[in-house]
Amino acid sequence: MSSPSVIDLSRTDLSRTDPARRRMLTAARFALHLITALLSAVTAFRAITTGVPLLPAMLAAGVFLAWYATGAAFARGRFSGWWLGGLGILWLGMLLLSAEFVWLSFPLLLLAGHVLRRLWSVAFALPVLAAAILAPVLHQAPITFAHIVGPLLGGGFALAISLGYDALLRDAVERERLIASLVHTQEEMASLQEELVRTQRDAGAAQERTRLARDLHDTIAQELSSMVLMARSGDAERLPQIEALAQHALADLRRIVAALAPAELEGAALSAAIARMLEALRQDTGIATALSVDPGTPPMTTSQEVVFLRVAQSALANVRQHAAASRASVTFTADAGTVTMTVRDDGVGFLAEDAALPSTSYGLSAMRSRLREFGGALEVHSAPGEGTTLIAALPSGRGEGTR
Repeated sequence: MSSPSVIDLSRTDLSRTDPARRRMLTAARFALHLITALLSAVTAFRAITTGVPLLPAMLAAGVFLAWYATGAAFARGRFSGWWLGGLGILWLGMLLLSAEFVWLSFPLLLLAGHVLRRLWSVAFALPVLAAAILAPVLHQAPITFAHIVGPLLGGGFALAISLGYDALLRDAVERERLIASLVHTQEEMASLQEELVRTQRDAGAAQERTRLARDLHDTIAQELSSMVLMARSGDAERLPQIEALAQHALADLRRIVAALAPAELEGAALSAAIARMLEALRQDTGIATALSVDPGTPPMTTSQEVVFLRVAQSALANVRQHAAASRASVTFTADAGTVTMTVRDDGVGFLAEDAALPSTSYGLSAMRSRLREFGGALEVHSAPGEGTTLIAALPSGRGEGTR
């Protein structure tokens, strides 16, 4: 029978509302309490002036106010409906004493719209209005037009105000709930976005560490290995070569730190950079070298040139250190949207099955990883005593072009 709303004036939890609405509800509650107290006092005084003994009139008003205050302070949930019903019964008893108490029907109807559901409030209002209209008959007073219209208009207006006010408050509370839910959702989305940013940043940092590890292996590590081999030979004539490699390694290190494009590609095309690498290999080891570029090779982006350059560096470093070869060559060809770089040597070779194991060579793993990032692939063909052929392929791309 009672309303599930938390906004009726006798039961509102003001701590859950915003300050402006809290002040409004407090003012409305105070106004209803004041109206009820004043009407109780005025009607009791008027009842005394019409001949009702002092003690019954004051006792009736006191009991009514005591029951009203008790319910306003403690009635909750469905008990608030029973409290209002009891208040209505007390009022009917007061009408038996004097018709002057009919004015207390207005606070009853104001409470009905807040405490009861809509249908129950109308059901409660009908007997209240009927009792207010018929009260003069109980005291043998003639019923006039004012006795009928007054309670109907006043009581109906009071009930309409309470129902409308209750609906407005319900909408306001629902709006606040939706806004709070929206704010909570936005906070969760912001938290998820921050987590996504952190995850992307961590992934980018891991990818950058992998890239730096490959760069260091393909450049500085290879050059330092060559310097160690030359230093172990004890040949003083190799000191200028060691110095040149050291300077080149230093330049590579500075470039990596500054995150610039590969130094080998600065101011030169990929083929020219690899030609210099082959010439350095020939001068340092006496290995005969050759470079062949298919005229139909399409332009490549800088990123693709960097991949081929690093793969060539790593492959030629393996030739220098492990192959014991007499000849080495690098060939570029293009076919069906693919650019292929082939590095061959006639060295000692190795078991091709070992190349498929990630733990066999970090250099081969790094080459595969670089090529996979750009949709490419790496093949290694070798056998003991038959040399090695390394084939790196990338999809041809037209972007920045070669320089």
